Amino acid sequence: MNALAAYATNPAPATAPPQAMGSTGPIDVEQLSRHVQVVRRKLAAGQHAYRAGQPFHAIFLVHAGFLKTCELSEDGRERVTSFRMRGDLVGVESIGLAHYACDVVALDDSEIWELPYPPVLHACLRMPELQVRLTAALAGEIRNDRAWMLALGTLTAEQRVAAFLVDMAERHLRLGFSPRHFLLRMGRADIASFLGLKHETVTRALTKLDRLQCIDVQRRDIRLLDTDGLRRMAGQGSTVH
Repeated sequence: MNALAAYATNPAPATAPPQAMGSTGPIDVEQLSRHVQVVRRKLAAGQHAYRAGQPFHAIFLVHAGFLKTCELSEDGRERVTSFRMRGDLVGVESIGLAHYACDVVALDDSEIWELPYPPVLHACLRMPELQVRLTAALAGEIRNDRAWMLALGTLTAEQRVAAFLVDMAERHLRLGFSPRHFLLRMGRADIASFLGLKHETVTRALTKLDRLQCIDVQRRDIRLLDTDGLRRMAGQGSTVH
């Protein structure tokens, strides 16, 4: 459920501004900072960017690291709703609300750039392309939620895990990283929560995919050996984001 991904051909240097991209290109953070105060925040693993119920005051651009968004289900259990990487915007799901609608938690050491709201709206008057990209982010949230809801309602456990791995591979590729060898920043429990499965089911599915030589898995280290096979297993013509 990725709202805005960074579609860079190569990863930007650590000191460069993050580039959030939609269908119309990157958000120019340096230009934006001339109109609003952009605050850089570092998060340690397990630290919240914000919690559900806190007053909504800003959206955030992920500059480095990996985060998850989660909500409480009706029975009080935490449900992971998305994973966020460099270039993604978080907080757009709460635009129009008085309070944040979910929790956002860092899965490893991360850095986010705080973009105060409504000053960002005022900046849109001077940067019309920013309004286009924020609208694209909201539309992307709706499309992605719908696509994953369909996938989770129609795919078997193994198909869900296969679709998840292909999606992660494509997201790494768009950031300029290897799509065939990457580290899962989230644990099995978080993957299970996101895919609507049990922890043990995800572990068994990964083991079976390894046995079928679709992947090589060593704890969180993943190598995709047969991406086309994973796509066929998930019944995908294109990857869900």
